[in-house]
This record gives sequence, structure tokens and C-alpha cells, in this order.
Amino acid sequence: MTKSHPLNYTSESVASSKDYFALMKPRVMSLVVFTAFTGMILAPGNIHPLIAFVAILCITIGAGSAAAINMWYDRDIDAIMKRTQKRPIITGAVKPEEALSFGIITGVLSIIMMALCVNIISSALLSFTILYYIYIYTMWIKRSSVQNVVIGGVSGALPPMIGWAAVTGDVSWQSFSLFAIIFIWTPPHSWALALFRSDDYKKCGVPMMPIIKGALYTKKQIMFYSVLMFFVSLVPYFLNISSKLYIITAVVFGLVFLGYAAILFKDNEQNQLAKKLFWYSILYLFIIFFSLIAFKL
Repeated sequence: MTKSHPLNYTSESVASSKDYFALMKPRVMSLVVFTAFTGMILAPGNIHPLIAFVAILCITIGAGSAAAINMWYDRDIDAIMKRTQKRPIITGAVKPEEALSFGIITGVLSIIMMALCVNIISSALLSFTILYYIYIYTMWIKRSSVQNVVIGGVSGALPPMIGWAAVTGDVSWQSFSLFAIIFIWTPPHSWALALFRSDDYKKCGVPMMPIIKGALYTKKQIMFYSVLMFFVSLVPYFLNISSKLYIITAVVFGLVFLGYAAILFKDNEQNQLAKKLFWYSILYLFIIFFSLIAFKL
């Protein structure tokens, strides 16, 4: 059970554009946009620069809309967790109903714009991504299953497929390989965060793996997914969308990732090594997708 927490907004509160931008989780959104852009660059065929811009804009707005609704729904637990207490709804900068309205309006607009200006397939994928993140992850799985980040990872892994579909109008094994990298990357990334933020998750009752299964079991799962991710990251090369330089990069940085996962077993109670893995995992994903662009065939 979560604890109640008084929000600080008043009837005179007026949200700024900066507050609404914060609702869209810009740091998370930047990775979403970058991976979607990668899918667009790697896709065979051509796309007009203006249509490409509109597609990226729609993906950006769509991701932001889902984040805003997530903040609206999770405001009770966000008020408890230290890392989320500065979010605009908790500080009182944006009222909950305003955040919900903002999320719904921007989400609907992004889907319609994608359908009208790009194509139906990319719009359908964007719609599925938004709805999955809101209904499957935020409202259902996050608070009910220890596998929340695994199941919820589907929505975060779809952007490169959306970018690919914006160019080709379809999906393929190549685009699915990009999805798979992010999907398998998400558990070790999220569980590393959960290890050094376990007190926060325990206070608000979110069943993250370190709390339910313990730290040692979580570290074993991180290692399992890290090994799996190492091999999945090589697939784009064998599907002929990247060169040998990419596979060299993926091997080198994948081995470093495995090294971080391995030393977790020597981590202390403060889980400082888990924090290092968490930050490295973000760098790793950026490097992998940047390398896909830089060393594409």
C-alpha cells in the first residue's frame, strides 16, 4: 500500500512551459527519440526530410504524452520516492487534472498527425506504444508483478520500429532486431536502478525484483539478461544492416557491460556498483545505436 502525500498546488498555481516539458520526462524521451531516429536512418528507402521531421516530432510528442499520464497516475508513489519528488505534479507546479488533459490531448494529436502525414503503420505502432505504456505498464503491471520492467519494456523498445515503419510503411526482422536490443537491455538497466533505490521502491510498495526476490537473485537476473543482450546486440550485423566495425563496437562495449554485471556480486550494501552499471547502461545503449548509424551498410 502506498502512503498518502499532500500535493502543494493551489488554485493560483500557473504552470509554465518548462513545467509541461518536465512532465514529458525529457531525459527518457531523448533516448526514445534517438532510437527512433536510428530506425529511420537504417531503414531501406528514402523519406522526405519534412516527413521525417514530422515523424520524429510525433514520436517525441507521443512519448511525452505517455510520460505525462504516467506522472498523473503515479503521483501517489512519486510523492514518496526521493528521485521523483521534484516532478511538477508533486511540487505543485502542474495540477493532476492538467497533466492528464495535457497527456491525452498531445497523445491523440501525435497519433492523428502520424497517420495523416507519415503512414498508418507507424501511427498504429505509435498508438500501441502509448496505450501499452499507460494501460499495461503504468496501470497494471508496474504495481502487480515482479516482472514489471520485463513486460513493460515492450513500449520502450518500439520506437526504432516506429522510425523504420515511417520510412518503409512496414515492419521487418531488421527492425525487430533493434526492438530486441532495447527490450533485453531494459531489465538490467532498470534492476540496477532498483538495487540502489530499493528503499524508495519498498516505501511505496512497488514490487521491484530486489525487494521481492532479494539482491542476489536480482544480480543473477541482471547477469542473465546482460549475456543475452550481448548476443542480441550482434544480430543487426547478421541481418545485413551494419558492418564489421559495428560488431567490433558491440563486442567491446558488450564485454564492458558484462564486466559491470559481474562485479555486482562484490557490491556492498549501498549498491554503489549497481549505480555505476545503471549509468553505464545508458551510455551503452547510446553507443550501440550511434554505432548502428555510423557503421551502417
